[in-house]
Amino acid sequence: MLKTVVVMLVALMAGAVGDILLTQGMKVVGDVSTMKPGQLCATVCRAVSNWRLVAGTALQAVYFGLWLAVLSWEDLSVALPLQALSYLVVAFLAQWYLGEQVSGMRWAGISLICVGVALVARSSVVS
Repeated sequence: MLKTVVVMLVALMAGAVGDILLTQGMKVVGDVSTMKPGQLCATVCRAVSNWRLVAGTALQAVYFGLWLAVLSWEDLSVALPLQALSYLVVAFLAQWYLGEQVSGMRWAGISLICVGVALVARSSVVS
């Protein structure tokens, strides 16, 4: 179980930092929901040349590779709840690094998720 937790924590950090970089990159590229079809080519060019999008995508690939590794040895019913810890990491990074407002209600929900993850992790040690 320790191997699973360590690999998942590394994966979650890579995924969370990747999400932050992807968010920053897309804020620079612009709101694609308001773009006309003719603007698509220029938008794609801006996206693939944006270092944050490239780095974020690479970190997401690291996350995915580590996730596949965990799935090769761990039960899905244990691994998937551990993945939910990303809510905590992303909310913290979004508030700290992106300056997003994370409400008390959102923190309460994230806390409940973390309690559930702890219960699942404990159940796999007990059984």
